[in-house]
Amino acid sequence: MYSVDNYIGSIKANIEKQSDLLVVNLEKILSYNFSSDIDLLDFSVFIEPTRFELSIRMFSMDKEANEVFYEGNGTTVFAGSVEVLSDVTYYQLNNDKLDDFIDNFYEKNYPAIDHLEQKAFTDWFSQSWKKAGGDALNLPAYFVFHDDYKSFDLKNNQWIDDEEKWS
Repeated sequence: MYSVDNYIGSIKANIEKQSDLLVVNLEKILSYNFSSDIDLLDFSVFIEPTRFELSIRMFSMDKEANEVFYEGNGTTVFAGSVEVLSDVTYYQLNNDKLDDFIDNFYEKNYPAIDHLEQKAFTDWFSQSWKKAGGDALNLPAYFVFHDDYKSFDLKNNQWIDDEEKWS
């Protein structure tokens, strides 16, 4: 049947298949000429649990937690948001097994599974960030699960309370 180790191992194997694309997309983003109005970058992951998909979008933000948009005339200046990855399948499961999976496995092993999923996604993104040269970026950058209260500081490799990045 299902086991936590097999489930997390499958997630890691599935997202690893997207690592090269993630690194290329991050390299492109890191080459942007960011607007001087940007205080930090937020890489937000959006999870669609019933379809086992994730998407990642980068938002350029100011210290007041507002997205920054560039309204000048320079065509080489970037501010706003950009898709990093879209609709990546992180787990394969037939639809007819979804209810059994959720009722007899996922809910019984939650919140441990949630923690391990977040760790797998964060480790994968952080490793790709380093491969892409993200440590050379002069802006603070964070990996965050949409609507979560904490962020992973990509420069310092640690979780912080979301409020810390705005201070």
